[in-house]
Amino acid sequence: MKASAIIPCLAYKDAPAAIEWLCNAFGFEKHLIVPGEDDTIAHAELTLGNIMIMTGSMQNGTEFSKLIKHPSDIGGFQTQSPYIVIEEIDDHYARAKAAGAKIVIDLKAEDYGGKNYSCYDLEGHLWNFGSYDPLEKQ
Repeated sequence: MKASAIIPCLAYKDAPAAIEWLCNAFGFEKHLIVPGEDDTIAHAELTLGNIMIMTGSMQNGTEFSKLIKHPSDIGGFQTQSPYIVIEEIDDHYARAKAAGAKIVIDLKAEDYGGKNYSCYDLEGHLWNFGSYDPLEKQ
């Protein structure tokens, strides 16, 4: 399967700590890290299998920062959240839980196939992981 052309972008207040946590808890690997000033991250690319996310530090005054809000700035709500297909979902769930991910929808089997769970990361971004891959149905 070809990697998706949609790459989620998430901004963090403490991006260096978030990157380490995402790698430890969810299994991401550092593809590219561009340091910014004052222990910030100007841009980072993390991969997990054939998917990628981009992240960096919340920065005041940039064109992009004027368009987004951190979940903590809007009462913890989300306007979107990534769903990531994971083959070994039971192991992934255990790893995320052990790393301190706040599980908000426990791991469960779905009627349409596969298992999934939802959790918050260390800064309150909502993530969804599951073994159901709708692209395999095509």
